[in-house]
Amino acid sequence: MLRHYNEPTLGIPSFPGSHLVMDDHYVYLSGLTAADLPDGATTLGDIREETHQIMEHLSRLLAHAECTLDDSVRVDVHLTDLALQPDFDAVYARWFSAPFYPARTCTVSPQLAGGASVEVTLVARRQPQR
Repeated sequence: MLRHYNEPTLGIPSFPGSHLVMDDHYVYLSGLTAADLPDGATTLGDIREETHQIMEHLSRLLAHAECTLDDSVRVDVHLTDLALQPDFDAVYARWFSAPFYPARTCTVSPQLAGGASVEVTLVARRQPQR
């Protein structure tokens, strides 16, 4: 059975979708930018701070599904400029237990919603329910 969840601090999505959808095996999170976060607009333009806030919020969303970022199996990253990748990676890597990182794709998306520099979405594997 699919369960849908919208994080109250994010408000109702401005798109036709849910912040998080889960079943008994996986958790699917919609893309998240700093512009989506209540105080995120203050960090726009600082890729390290945008990344930190996004990862912190993704971690909170996963906790709702009784998961952590270490349960992530796939991450999609959209950057407005590939030159931002080293700064993004410096922050991103700290949120996982090295060397067990999820599979990842990183693409250039020249224009992200709200003027953000980065958008992250992920899929996590849920622990078997007892």
